[in-house]
This record gives sequence, C-alpha cells and structure tokens, in this order.
Amino acid sequence: MPCSFSSYKPSDSIYLLSHYSSPTLISIGRVAELVYAYASEAYLVRVEGSSPSSPTMRIDGRKIAEEISEELKKEVEKRGKILRLGIIYAGSNKAIESFISRKEKFAKNIDIKTKLFRFGEDISTEILKNSVQEILNDDFVGGIIVQLPLPKHIPPEEILSLIPPEKDPDLLSPASIEKFEQGESEILPPTLGAIVEIITRNKVLFENKKTVVLGRGRLVGKPVATWLRRHGVSPKVLGRDTGEKEKDIAKADIIISGIGVPKFIRPEMIRNGVVLIDAGTSEEGGVLSGDIDPACESKASLFTPTPGGVGPITVAILFKNLLSLKSQKLTSSTA
Repeated sequence: MPCSFSSYKPSDSIYLLSHYSSPTLISIGRVAELVYAYASEAYLVRVEGSSPSSPTMRIDGRKIAEEISEELKKEVEKRGKILRLGIIYAGSNKAIESFISRKEKFAKNIDIKTKLFRFGEDISTEILKNSVQEILNDDFVGGIIVQLPLPKHIPPEEILSLIPPEKDPDLLSPASIEKFEQGESEILPPTLGAIVEIITRNKVLFENKKTVVLGRGRLVGKPVATWLRRHGVSPKVLGRDTGEKEKDIAKADIIISGIGVPKFIRPEMIRNGVVLIDAGTSEEGGVLSGDIDPACESKASLFTPTPGGVGPITVAILFKNLLSLKSQKLTSSTA
C-alpha cells in the first residue's frame, strides 16, 4: 500500500504488519533500502516520535465497492474465461432475497455468471445435502455460497461442511475456517476482508489503543478477533451475554461491532474520537439497521453507516475471493 513518509524524520520508526509476518520495527531512514515481499499488504500501525492527525472520515462503502468492482472487471477480462458462482438458498425472506439480488448485480457488473439454486422452506436436510453435492460436482461452478440463515430444521454445519475450501469464497465451511484460523488461508472471510479494507485505506492505528470487538459469531466477531490477535492486537471481545459491556465500550478507542442488536451503541456510551466500524445488521420496523446508532457519527473519528458501509464492500470481497480461489486452482493444476 503506497504511503508517504515525507513528514517524518529519518530517526522515526514504524511498525509494519502483514498477513504472514509478525510486527517489525524499522526506521524511516532504512525504508528506501528494504524491499518487502508483502508490501501490498502492509499496514501502518503507529509512527514512533510523530503524531500524524487522523481526519474524521465517514466511510462510503458503495464507492469503495465500485473501485474494487472496476479492478475485478479488468481481472476477469484479462483471464478471458467464464467464471460462475452458485448460490444456494432455501426459504422465503424478502431481506435475504434483496441481499442475493445485490450479489447477482455485482457479479453481472464484472462479467461473472451466477446461478441461483432455490429450495423451499420445507426441504429436508438430506435432499438439500444431495442437491448441494450435485452442484459441487459441476465443474462449471467455480464457487458456491450458502445463503444463511437456512430453515431452522436444517443444521448449517451439515450443509457447509460439504463445501471444499477451493470452492468456498465465503470461508464458512469447517475446513475453510480451520485454514483461516491456522493462518494458511490465502483469502479472508468477506466481512473481515471488508473491515481490513477500511482499516487499510484509512490507516487505522491500533498501537496502544483499546480495541473492543462486539460479537462472537462466525461472520464477524470470531474472525475479526482472530485476525487482530494475529497482528499483535489484543481485543476485548464482548458477546451478548457479557455483563457490564458499557464499561469496556466507554473506554474503547476502536469498536468493531457485529452483535446484531439494532442501535445498541448510543452516543452517551462512547468517547470522542472513537473509531466505529459497524458490521452488524438487523431489521427494526422493517428497516435495515446497524449495531451503532447513526447519532454516534458526530463523536467518531471514523464511522461506517448501515446501510452503505461495510455491507457493499463485503459483497465485493466475496467476488475478489472467488477470483483468488480460481487463480489458486489454475496454478495448482499447472504445477
């Protein structure tokens, strides 16, 4: 990621992080002498001896998603091969169908084909498992996602466990999750990938900051906490059942939320200058709502709205993952 060091003295030092290495302290004076294999994935964490200002920023997730879309479209054109994503959906829910529609629209914009495999609310677990296996056996389908939640009588793990990592751009199968937790995955879970995109673009500083992660779920809380720890950050993870959450929230410099409670975080609960990343979505009176009350924006140094913040970027990262998995498959088949 390109960044300017012109305002810093040669004696200043920075910490660099990548997905694959531990934090490394280097001097600004030596930057020109060093070449990092993973420079594109480096994140500026803190500048020692300097205090660069952090401007207030309202994240426009749709704009970021459009920028990623343009990059992916060029990559698809460059490959010249048709890519297909299969979408498994069981049930009937307008909100979910709207989300699927956004994925189909994004795919169309970058010339990726999608096929929706729709099943009724009353489908049995066994029939759905057999159907998913048939879809997986289709070589024309490069990746598969299972749109959650499934009907209540179907155990999600029984369906997700069928998807091999090489066809799992959502990273929801047990095998994919294990690879990610062990640091062996080349891609990130889409929601986490969207959060990392925001962190990277805006140079969010974690050094000596109190970081709170709200939620322990498979889509947000758990992968976010895993990624942060891998990068030397020790977040305070709070679940719905955690008592006295307000005390930790009030002290937090950075809050990443995926608890799924509408407007749970209110202005009086947070400090001025806090970084607020809202990855929680739920419905309130038929309207999509995030975990963070929009009124909190006036107190934040960085704020992601819902809708229009993390969500659109998550969809973009899903398709970025699909392209990455396809590249890995082509590389391994020609090795």
